Amino acid sequence: MNKTIAVIGAGSWGTALAIHLAAKHSVNLWSHNKEHVAEMRALRLNERFLPETPFPDSISLFEDFNETVINADIILIATPSTAFNEMLQKLQKLQLPKLPPVVSATKGLDHSTNGFLSDTFYQTFPNANFTVLSGPSFAKEVAKLYPTAIAIAGKNELELEAVIPYFHHDNMRVYGNLDIKGVQLAGAYKNVIAIATGISDGLGFGANARAALITRGLAEMTRLGIALQGDPETFKGLAGLGDLVLTATDNQSRNRRFGLYLGQGLKTNEAFEEVGQVVEGANIVKNIYELGETMGIDLPIAQQVYKILHKNVLPNTSLRQLLSREQKIE
Repeated sequence: MNKTIAVIGAGSWGTALAIHLAAKHSVNLWSHNKEHVAEMRALRLNERFLPETPFPDSISLFEDFNETVINADIILIATPSTAFNEMLQKLQKLQLPKLPPVVSATKGLDHSTNGFLSDTFYQTFPNANFTVLSGPSFAKEVAKLYPTAIAIAGKNELELEAVIPYFHHDNMRVYGNLDIKGVQLAGAYKNVIAIATGISDGLGFGANARAALITRGLAEMTRLGIALQGDPETFKGLAGLGDLVLTATDNQSRNRRFGLYLGQGLKTNEAFEEVGQVVEGANIVKNIYELGETMGIDLPIAQQVYKILHKNVLPNTSLRQLLSREQKIE
């Protein structure tokens, strides 16, 4: 049966998921930018972020938030993590009798608390169905309907069964996961490691260093995840290792490209301008650094990325400090 899905956020990721969902359902795609909405309506594509992929007829464009979600069967939030709380406030103002299931495709943490976005959501909507979509999935490839496998995590199987069928079709395979905290942490942390591998490659440190950063990055991600009650198996799966390898090794990754520019000598603001999109790893590294400090967990790669972005440590100096750490058992 054809359903209506509200997609909140018309960046590359929200648009790509809207195109995938529109193969089976009606999609209301919302942007906060009126000019962007008018442009997409006129061109029937998102020229700013996915210029090669026209919209199917089943996608409608909206600038009014209320109209976008009022009759939706599910709501997909695909905004940057910095806008997540604002979207919850917009939903709360609607005062809907019953909030439909909400799926978050936002990869990050709550910037004000260092906590999980799921915890922030439940503080506002304690009885609602909330799940998290994550995994190795570049927007451009999803929009082009390339084969993709993702994970959707929730508190229980009933919540997963209510939303997975919307996504599990055509060339997208969806795996359910009951570790909602671990999936969120992995989705946030892998962007920080991708910045580190980009810096390393920008400095010309080579493939050996890249492999070491990915492997040790996975180890520190897992350490923090377990301390935050995540399942160790999550970090070996799609949301952990899968997304980390993708984001840290392919230049479609904006976090990796950002790191490359830093390693090549650009200043932080110049690197942001070159990427031209939100770099979630740069937003979230401060939260991860503070979590490590508070919990007494050693997170050497995240610490060095934090120092580069927030303490003006030179990338070459920072990466060499990693290599000069004292020897220890793996």
